[in-house]
Amino acid sequence: MTQTDNVLNERIAQVAKIVDDQISTAQRLANNLSESSRAIVSTHTNEAIDRFSRNQQTLVAIDPLTLGKDWVEYAADAVERGVLYLDILRQRGNNYLAHEAAGMPPVLDFEYETIVDGRSLARPVNYSLLRILPPPGVTVDDTKRPFVVIDPRAGHGAGIGGMKPVSQVGVALHAGHPCYFVVFRPKPEPGQTIADVCEAEGLFLNEIAERHPKAPRPVVIGNCQGGWASMLLASSNPEKTGAVAISGAPLSYWAGKEGGSPMRYSGGLGGGVVPALISSDLGNGVFDGSSLVTNFENMSPGNTWWKKYYNLYAKADTEGPRFLEFERWWSGFFFMNEAEIRWIVEDLFIGNKLGTGVSKLGHKNIDLRDIACPVIVFASVGDNITPPQQALNWIVDLYGSTENIKARGQRIIYIVHKTIGHLGIFVSAKVAGREHGAITDTIEAIEALSPGLYELVLEDGEDRLHISLEPRTIDDIKALDDGRSEDAAFAAVARYSELGAQFYELTMRPIIRSLVTPQSADQYFKSAWPRVQRVSVSDQNPLVAPIAGMAEQVRENRHAVKPNNPFFALQNVWADAIENTLDTWRDIGDALKEFAFISIYDTPWMQAVGNEELRRRATQSDNPEEDLRARAEVQAILGRVAEGGFAEGVVRILIFLAKARGGAVRRTRLARSAQVLTQTAPFDTLSEPARARLIHEQSVIVELEPGEALATLPDLIKDPNERQRAIEVAVSIAGPTREEIDPSALVKLQEIEATFAAAPHTRPVAIAAAE
Repeated sequence: MTQTDNVLNERIAQVAKIVDDQISTAQRLANNLSESSRAIVSTHTNEAIDRFSRNQQTLVAIDPLTLGKDWVEYAADAVERGVLYLDILRQRGNNYLAHEAAGMPPVLDFEYETIVDGRSLARPVNYSLLRILPPPGVTVDDTKRPFVVIDPRAGHGAGIGGMKPVSQVGVALHAGHPCYFVVFRPKPEPGQTIADVCEAEGLFLNEIAERHPKAPRPVVIGNCQGGWASMLLASSNPEKTGAVAISGAPLSYWAGKEGGSPMRYSGGLGGGVVPALISSDLGNGVFDGSSLVTNFENMSPGNTWWKKYYNLYAKADTEGPRFLEFERWWSGFFFMNEAEIRWIVEDLFIGNKLGTGVSKLGHKNIDLRDIACPVIVFASVGDNITPPQQALNWIVDLYGSTENIKARGQRIIYIVHKTIGHLGIFVSAKVAGREHGAITDTIEAIEALSPGLYELVLEDGEDRLHISLEPRTIDDIKALDDGRSEDAAFAAVARYSELGAQFYELTMRPIIRSLVTPQSADQYFKSAWPRVQRVSVSDQNPLVAPIAGMAEQVRENRHAVKPNNPFFALQNVWADAIENTLDTWRDIGDALKEFAFISIYDTPWMQAVGNEELRRRATQSDNPEEDLRARAEVQAILGRVAEGGFAEGVVRILIFLAKARGGAVRRTRLARSAQVLTQTAPFDTLSEPARARLIHEQSVIVELEPGEALATLPDLIKDPNERQRAIEVAVSIAGPTREEIDPSALVKLQEIEATFAAAPHTRPVAIAAAE
């Protein structure tokens, strides 16, 4: 056999393997789709049965003798409800027009004053800093830690974090904290970039620090897209932030589970960044955020196009105020510059760069590991826009191991809700009072935590909410995911998005830009469906304006149907069937979308492109170090194992005890620890960064050199009286009595006492010199 024959046979074998791989992939996808479809049909069938059972009793009790009367009552009620329903939609349209004419101010439920207007900065931005004025009966202490809320700029306006009395703002105010809010105007300033916004928010923190010189550094709360903005702010200004709490914030856009995270496939199926560039060009350099709102709405067509409107119709007598309150925010459509939306799409939505450490802001590399303050992540299993994997996987990508988190002195706390949806994470009053209240209550004490990864666990007790911080590992976060097998496919999408953008810029962009004028851009914005939908049902439409008078007459002579009317029950069954059908088609469409994405991007040639992109990124990023001891910072810390005094000794003892009991921390113990480490000598003289550094260093020593850490404890505290005081301090925190200490921690405490007893001691130098 010639060499040519060998090469030919090798090539044939390679082609055959590719074909076999493709067949296997197709079979796997078909099986997944089949299983997904069966699950969808089963789920929605069960839902339909449950919904029907709610009205079954009424339908079974139908009386033929009164059926005619029931129909007349129902028909009259249905017509009247229809008038009231149209009038509420008319009010929504009028509210939208009035809100737009007023410049679309934030929809806060609280009075406020503008502290800094971003238009006055050296690099003008459309962002401003507001101070929330406490409502009557609420007293704020300016020496307490300020809270700063950054709302999402994802098509809507600002204010949702404080749209209700019981909200993130309300919880912070009622706890006595000064509260600030970062808002934005509808249109960006010319030339504004994400880097300019981040710089402006850093200046906002400077202003807050000047107003509260005696207070700890502020907590920055970021909702949804405001979450990654908060993380950008904290990594760029690590010395200015005291803690970052992000809610429903997507930082790992490639992450998710097969069959459960359909939105992440949109970029690959929609042409990457090119649609955003086209939209920006049609808007004369400005991107219309209403398209983002439409994307969100398409995630749940059953609710968007039917349920929320049917619910309004069915409860037209009572639902109007709640509907209009929410629509005031939902109907505010804001804009971005092309540079802003392009960075968001390329570095976040499609590129997934921020969560993997290869993102740039201007000319500056952004590494979320530069964040020096505690990070609190709030996610929910019921969130189909930001599932837990997208909220948490950046921790896996950036740190790689729990040991790396500890070595860097970082404290990351996460909480995973079981059912709440995306908006409910930062809108629901129930969630605000429970989960956000728990975060607010523990934020001061979290600074006393040893570095590491924790889960905030909430348990409802008879008299109060029990809060504890349970130690977790990177593997606990990985368990939420189904592996990273799709990373190469998403990396291929990112690469082709870059190539598509280059092709568009060389070919179509010059033509489109030459045709666009300010007038055409304005008409383009006005023609967006969300705006047309609201304007068409407002008093600007002469066919709609008369509805106000008709609705007033209906309210004066209302004939509401009885709840047990059988036709009203049939109406509910019919409505549930429509919602069920829409959601079923949505789920099948999501399964087909996933099937199409994997069929395109999970092929050998796409895998080759994706793997090359991943290799290119690996050379750009500072991957987590495998050998922690090789880090210069760790070496320096371990070199000081026998250096320190009473403060270092007490903290080391506390870390030993926490490690012995498994690391779990109840709120009461955390509060005692925070009080001792901030209000008693010698800790009360330490600055917040110095205290955090002390805890960090002692944690590294105990983690990496536990034996030497124990043996050198007597070197830190030489005087026997001080050793006894250190033990008493540790007991007061871990107990607060010796009998209440965890058995494993008590064994460790006795070992520490034995080490003190066996070690030689010396009296303080000052006393010896005096004698």
